[in-house]
Amino acid sequence: MPGKMTQDEVNAFLDSRPGWIALTTMSADGFPHSVPIGYFRVGGDIYIGCRAGTQKLKNIDRNPKVSLMLEAGSTMQDIKGVCIQGEADVILDPARQLPLLRESMRRRGTPADQLPAEARPGSAFIHIVPKKVISWDYAKG
Repeated sequence: MPGKMTQDEVNAFLDSRPGWIALTTMSADGFPHSVPIGYFRVGGDIYIGCRAGTQKLKNIDRNPKVSLMLEAGSTMQDIKGVCIQGEADVILDPARQLPLLRESMRRRGTPADQLPAEARPGSAFIHIVPKKVISWDYAKG
């Protein structure tokens, strides 16, 4: 049976995996809609950049409850992961988007002098406030 990660270990795991996380929203017909998408963490919250008008944003407008899942490892001895259940809101305001865009690009290695001065037209950010965090770490089992 796997052990659980501490909150500090969960944060370190999330921050160390700057690739894709699985975001699940609920579609209008009640089926889960899961997509791999880039993310970053600021404090305890998760942010995801995307295009405005996508299905995931329509789903969030209807039902803000979402889940995120991230897992890594290749054997039972090193598999670890986290599932985050939370509430999401969509950020469409360019003034609120710009600092998030700059932070996401900074974290990907963009030099400060090359960071954008304005938000991208047609973009959005999803802001997720975690309500429940479930973790597993088979190395602790």
